[in-house]
Amino acid sequence: MLDRNTALKAAVALVAFGGLSACATGRLPAGAGRTKAVAVLAGNLSDAGLARYAADMDPAMLAMARRHDPRPHQDYWGRVRGWERLDLRRIPRLGDREPDFEEARVINAYKAAAPLAIEAARPFVISGPAAERDKALHCLTQAVYFEAGFEPLAGQQAVAQTVLNRMRHPGYPKSICGVVYEGAARGTGCQFSFTCDGSLQRTISPTVWDNAQIIAKRALAGFVMKDVGTATHYHANYVYPYWAPTLVKLKTLGAHVFYRWTGPSGQVAAFRGRYSAHEDVSAEIMMGADPRTLEAAPADILAQTQAETLAAAQIMGVAPAPTGEAAKIVGPDGVVEILAPIAGDPAGAMRGGRRLPTPEEIERINKTLGALEAPVVDTTVKPVEVAPPPAPPPPPPKPKPRPPSLVNRLN
Repeated sequence: MLDRNTALKAAVALVAFGGLSACATGRLPAGAGRTKAVAVLAGNLSDAGLARYAADMDPAMLAMARRHDPRPHQDYWGRVRGWERLDLRRIPRLGDREPDFEEARVINAYKAAAPLAIEAARPFVISGPAAERDKALHCLTQAVYFEAGFEPLAGQQAVAQTVLNRMRHPGYPKSICGVVYEGAARGTGCQFSFTCDGSLQRTISPTVWDNAQIIAKRALAGFVMKDVGTATHYHANYVYPYWAPTLVKLKTLGAHVFYRWTGPSGQVAAFRGRYSAHEDVSAEIMMGADPRTLEAAPADILAQTQAETLAAAQIMGVAPAPTGEAAKIVGPDGVVEILAPIAGDPAGAMRGGRRLPTPEEIERINKTLGALEAPVVDTTVKPVEVAPPPAPPPPPPKPKPRPPSLVNRLN
């Protein structure tokens, strides 16, 4: 009688390699029976033996055999290895900490660009009232200057193209300033970091600003930066954001890595948005919310969301407590901290974890866009004066024609 281990191997062989056992009977005396044939085959079911027998299977047969293998094993069913351990409530990262600048550069360099063809975006020519066009030029110049003003020309053009791509994509505001200032009221998460990190208060270089404005004017007049195609995202090459693996990597230009959406959302056909010709920045844009989504929500869901938002705002100290007292936070050491509420609408102070901008903030930005005041000039930075090229030397005098010789005159 076969021992238990041999019987288990025989069962595995019977399920996974059923057809092969019939071939094995040719090596046994007639009448030996299928059981002994399977036992002979099972005796070779080491890792090396399994690999040898599986090498003769086509992919469909091998997949079927593995799925019916009774041994305990992890079947990923075509999913990425480790998918069952993913926790969607946590942002995934590569290790136990965020990579530093040099590590991020190495990671970005190792991750190759997608081997897909890059579709060039359609040209965009701005239209509308002159005042709105001036605001759009101002905002696009800001984006080019603060994001890539000190990078090579290609990097600056790529940033301008990304702003235009977002404006034409259905997932973003339909104005240049709306795209640039989306989420600017948030301490973190603003779409363009210079709108929320204090960069706008810094003194600028007039020469670099003029160059950025030239690039912005060309982009608004129909110039297409084909190298980044339909890019809607980018990040500096010294960081590796968690969302980078979820998008299609296109190209690295200057100090930025550019990406587009996956599938049809990242193809030219998806960029059907029309320019609104209205460049004022609204509260919804500054907090990164789509007003159409808020208005379209059912009344009961909207009321529940507002109640939850207000409760979160009260805990975080940005709205008064239900009793009228100031909000409190109890630290791990038991110390109670009293938080003063921010100015603005208390009932809508927070939506989805975002602080609503105050009317003063909105007015200040729109006033800046409307006035289009001359940028502050850094007098310590002198533009480089390029000497005119030297005048070309005068051409050499032409030789005088020689008189014909006597021989030629005689002939």
